[in-house]
Amino acid sequence: MTHWKPALALLGALMYGGTLAGCGGTGSLLAPAAAVDDSTITAGVKQAIGRSTELKAADIDVATREGIVQLSGYVGSAENVATAASVARTVKGVKSVRNDLRLK
Repeated sequence: MTHWKPALALLGALMYGGTLAGCGGTGSLLAPAAAVDDSTITAGVKQAIGRSTELKAADIDVATREGIVQLSGYVGSAENVATAASVARTVKGVKSVRNDLRLK
């Protein structure tokens, strides 16, 4: 009967080790919830610009990559250029704004 003890001990160790192997996490599961994806940022900037009475009629395109927002298109005044950048900076997740807006 003693020859079964090593085999049972090995089997027990393998079973215990197998259950622990499933406990390892992946980095993606631990990613911070505060991170906002680029499409969400773009949508937020477009909404914020649309709510601005000064910028509603402006022809502004918004693109985002890694939290960096790029504004392009045409606006009616230099004040609108500055306002668009300020509005974009208020959106959650925006790291910086690249303002390529032009005057009509």
